[in-house]
Parts: sequence; C-alpha cells; structure tokens
Amino acid sequence: MREERKVLMQPISRMRREDGTLTLGNLELLHGGDYNPEQWLDRPDILKEDIRMMKKAKVNVVTLGVFSWSVLEPEEGNYQFDWLSDIMDRLYENGIYTILATPSGAKPIWIDEKYPEVLRVDEWGRRRHHGVRHNHCITSPVYRKKVEEMDTRLAEHFGKHPGLLLWHISNELGGSCWCSLCQKKFQDYLEKKFNGDIDALNKAWWTTFWSHRYQRFNQIEPPFANGEGSIMGLNLEWKRFTTWNMTDYMKTEIAVMKRITPEIPVTTNFMKLYPGLDYRVLAKELDLISWDSYPRYHNDYESLYDTCMENSFDHAVMRSMKKNCPFLLMESVPGAVNWHEFNKVKRPGMHKLAAIQTIACGSDSVQYFQWRKSRGSFEQYHGAVVDHLGRDDTRIFQEVEETGTILEKLKSVTGSAVKAEAAIFFDWDNRWAIEDMKGLSQKKKLYEKTCMSLHRLLAELGVEADIISRKDRLEEYKAVFAPMLYLIEEETGNRIKTYVNHGGQFLATYFTGYVDQNTLCYLGGFPGAGLKELFGVYSEEIDSLYPSDRNHVKFGDGTCGEVRDFAELLKVVDAQVLGTYTDDFYTGEAAVTKKQIPKNCINGGKAPGSAWYVGARLDDRTMKGLLCQVCNEAGIRICPLPLEVEHHCREDEAYRYHFWINYGEKKAVLHDISGKNMLTGQNVYGTVEIDSMDILVLQEETAADYKKEENLFVEI
Repeated sequence: MREERKVLMQPISRMRREDGTLTLGNLELLHGGDYNPEQWLDRPDILKEDIRMMKKAKVNVVTLGVFSWSVLEPEEGNYQFDWLSDIMDRLYENGIYTILATPSGAKPIWIDEKYPEVLRVDEWGRRRHHGVRHNHCITSPVYRKKVEEMDTRLAEHFGKHPGLLLWHISNELGGSCWCSLCQKKFQDYLEKKFNGDIDALNKAWWTTFWSHRYQRFNQIEPPFANGEGSIMGLNLEWKRFTTWNMTDYMKTEIAVMKRITPEIPVTTNFMKLYPGLDYRVLAKELDLISWDSYPRYHNDYESLYDTCMENSFDHAVMRSMKKNCPFLLMESVPGAVNWHEFNKVKRPGMHKLAAIQTIACGSDSVQYFQWRKSRGSFEQYHGAVVDHLGRDDTRIFQEVEETGTILEKLKSVTGSAVKAEAAIFFDWDNRWAIEDMKGLSQKKKLYEKTCMSLHRLLAELGVEADIISRKDRLEEYKAVFAPMLYLIEEETGNRIKTYVNHGGQFLATYFTGYVDQNTLCYLGGFPGAGLKELFGVYSEEIDSLYPSDRNHVKFGDGTCGEVRDFAELLKVVDAQVLGTYTDDFYTGEAAVTKKQIPKNCINGGKAPGSAWYVGARLDDRTMKGLLCQVCNEAGIRICPLPLEVEHHCREDEAYRYHFWINYGEKKAVLHDISGKNMLTGQNVYGTVEIDSMDILVLQEETAADYKKEENLFVEI
C-alpha cells in the first residue's frame, strides 16, 4: 500500500450491539456497487475514467473481489494482491470505501483439476464438470481448506486498510450437493438429531407407510431425483440440513475474518425469498443483512404498484431479520438484467422510485450490479451504470447520478429504523412443507403470494408490518397475522396462546396447524398444537375450488365477500361467528370467527386479546376490512393511503423520516401533514400533492404533537 494517501475520509464509526454483532454506525448512506477492475487491468485509461465517473455519480463505496479468485491466485499458493491493493488505494484516495468479498463463489479451474472431489454432485447423482458459479461442495474438507487459506491471506493483507468498510462472504450462497461426503454428513446430522434412535426417526417420518422403514441411519439417502421422494419428513429435513450445512460452511469463512479483523463487520448477500435456504438461520451469524433486489418492473401481468409492493415485502423480510438495524441493498440494476424471461429496461424515473423505496424500507445503501458492463461472457448484457458506450451522459448514468445527489440530501436518515406495530408470519419451514404436501389445489396453494397480499393490504391501510418467523418474539407487536400456518409445533402454539392471553390480537387463516415439525398430521381436528381451544373452532374439512368455482361469505352487517380456491368447513365450539358461507352444501356454516379472551390487555391495545380465524381465501376488499377491525382493536392507527401510493416511516431519537412514493399515473394528495421536505429544504404544512412517479420525503421532529387518531391521508 502507499504510505501516504491524499484523502482522509470520514472515520468509520463501528458499534457493537447487545448480541455481539457489529454495525457500521453513523456513516452516510452508501451508494455504489460491484466493481470488477480485474477485467480491465490492461486498460489503465478505463480504470482512471471509472474513478472520475464514480465521483460524478456520488459513489462512495464499491464491492471488490467477488469473482477474482483466478486473478488473486492464478496458481495454487501464488497470491497476486498488488493489483487489488493499488485499486483500493486509488479508491480510498478519491473518497470511496471498499466492501471486500471473499472469492469463494467462483473457484479457479486449477482447484477442480487437482481436487476433483470439490465438484458438486447433482440430484441425479452426477458429478458436475468445471464451470458456472457455486459449483463446489461445501462439505469438502479440501474446498474448505482452500477457502480458508485464501481468506486468511486476504484478511492479513487488507484487514488494516483504512478504506475497508465491510467483509462480503462469498456471493449469493445457495444450492445443494448430493455427493458421498454430503450424504454421510446428512446421516450423521440425522443420527445426532434423533439421538441415535432409528425408531424415533421412523415414527417421526411415518416410514411404515409404503414399507419404507429404515434399520440404520447409514441406509438413509438424500431425496435423489431418481430415488426416495415420497417421505415428507425426509424432504423437509434435507432442506433443513442444507441450510445447517451452508451455515456451518459460512461460519468457517466468518471465523477467519473475526480472528484476524474482529473490528470489521461481516455480511453476505441474500437472494430475495430464495427457496433453497432458510435465510433466518444464516442471518444469526452475520453482523449486517444485505440482499440483491431484481424486481420484474413494467411486466404485462400486474401493475407497477403490485410489483413494487412485492418488493416492499421482500425488503421487510430482510429488515426483520435484525430488527431496529438498517440492512444493505447489495445489488440492484439501474437498467435491465440479462436473466429474466423478458429483460425490460427500467422506464425513465423508475430508478429513483426504486432507490427511495429501498431507503424507506430500512436500507442504508443503494448499490448496483454492476458498475461497468463486461465485454464478454455470461453477463455482458447485464445492466450497469456504465454501458459499453463508456459515457457519463447516458440516461441511465444520469439517473444514477441523480440518485446519488438525493442520497446525499437524505444522509441524516442513516442509522434510523422502521418501527412496526404489526407482524406477519413467513416461515421457510412452513413454505417447504406446504410446497411438498400432496392435496388441495397443487397450483393454487400460493403461500408466498398470500403473505405478500396481507402485507400489501396492511400497507394500504398505512400499517407497517415486520415479517417474522413463528419462533420470533410476539410480545413487541400489537397484532400478529399468520396466513396458512400449516406447520406448527406445540411450543409455538403455547407462545401464541400466551400472546393472546396477554392482550395480543392474532389472526390465522385456513390451513393452519395441520402438521407438526416433522409434517405429521395432528389428530383430533385442525388447528393442532393446542390452538383449537384458542380459536374456539376446528376444521372438519377443507374444500378446494376450481378456478371457475365461487362461494361467498356473508357478514353480520350485511356485506358479502367472495371466496376463491379454499374454503374450510368450521365447527364452532365457543367462538363468535362473524361470517357464514352462502353457497354449496355448507351454506350457513361458519367461515370467519373471533374468540375474545376476557383478560386485561397489554401493548396499548384497546380491547382484550382475541383469536381471529378466517377459514376461506377472501377477496382483497373483504380481507382489508377484517384487517382494519383487527388493527382497530389492537390500537394500531389506521391511515388509508391514496391509490398506488406507498408510505414508510423511519425513526431515530430526534426525528421521524416519512417517505411517500407515488407509482400511479395521477397526482396524489396528502392532507394534514407537516415537516421539512428533505429534498427541497422547504417546510411543509397542510395539503401536499405528489406528482405521478414521484416522491416526497419529510423530516419531522419526534417530539412533535403527532395526530394519532385521525386519518391523515386521503385517497383521490
């Protein structure tokens, strides 16, 4: 490294939380993205121009080294770090921090040639050839040793660099390996989990069915594509094992960094609602949560607002993994990706909205993949800030530059957090179990879509909701919503009962409490896990409706809602019936119920705790009305938003930061609002218009007299 550097940047203020993890502290909002200068080492003119344009775009951070292993170690033991040191020095001198990645996501060919055991085996039992990414066995001791050697050298060489902001472990961790090493590790994992009792495993997996009983743990194979796939418990436990094994691998990389550079936070980039890993397990090992966001904007099957609200749900999932702590958007695209079925370019103005949504939902960064487009190979047409044109006057570059300017104006938002009074259950275990179960309408289960729909409906009411697991604390929320909580263990059932008994409002839907943690059906009627008594109802049957079928639910006030896909036939024991079916042989039977617990309420609720049960998939209008009732009884303020407008609020000790985003084609009007417009510096009071495809960000003093009970936002 150079002994003298031209720029002394803002000192990195890192703080340690109560759980021992690190946060970046009070750095300004981060703006940047993946940078791959190793592709341009023969073009010093390009490297010089990149830094000039980064400064113009208000870039203050880049991620280096993600795919650099073959350049960092072209031959085994031959480490070449000088080029990376030079790049980091030059970036730092120009006011740009570095997020440094470990290159384990894409290994060089010499490893595969010398150590073929590191190559993954697929679900058909076939050893893969060298190529693509993540083509490695994370169980392999050889692979782990090679990664540890590389990570050690990186940490020792760059750990004290003043521009090093954060360690980025691998890249988009994912996938499974089915080799003999992984199979043996899976068997050992099961033997430990079931305390060496093969009979206990057989009982938990119900293997007597189809005569699939095991005599020894070493007989158990993973669910190969051409092998055993009919045991639900096996399928679920393999997914849990894959998560456990990936976490175990990730911890080995983290351990190196924590041993050598304990003061540097560690993250890895998650991928949306990736189905292959339970991210909440991995999240426990990380200092910061980061993820890669690539919505399919401007598609032909939903509105722009719908697309953005799905992305808002994804942000909420990531935000909720470490509450009261900002996450990082590690990757997004200012233009078009190259791997969607239709790679549509972001329309003018969309990038600004997406960036502000990211910050509004709790991120302290907006970052891109990638800075400059690659000339060749797989991602040569993946969107980037700098196109093959190499110019800074393109539409996309100018929109990125505008975003950088906006983020500078919002820098005081850094470190603030989104505070939610409501929560929605979304569980990977539950998701896997629902996907694998045989029954109902196989193409209409739509677990993720159902959770997203609840989140969107709450957002339209102006209610912020965290997305939590069934194992998270419930006491900090006034209302909890549990759509399709199919898998539930007794312990969770007990916590839900305690929550309601102490004043919480809990709403569950059809398909709740059918199986335990091993996917064994509860006997005695659903929901199990002790919840029949809580809800005061049990489900005798569930009807799957064809796409053309319709039923309806009539409520006591005379309103009627439409039913699609699923309708449970409920037997009422001691619950209040709110709505009944109007069609088919179950006309007049209970569809929606509520059981109030006559005990003192807590958490600011206006009423005692209640257990609400919605036995049918209802239309959005009807479901929104029920959510409104639940929130009112929970004491959660309802603020209906204008059509196609999204709102979020971040808070710190001094201020609330309100974000409004208008995705609609018409102006939206907000009434009775006040604060400082952070983009113009003007004070705002009263009625404000937001143009189509535009934003409003207001700073409000936390101590201000805020109108808690009025509906402040009026739809036009």
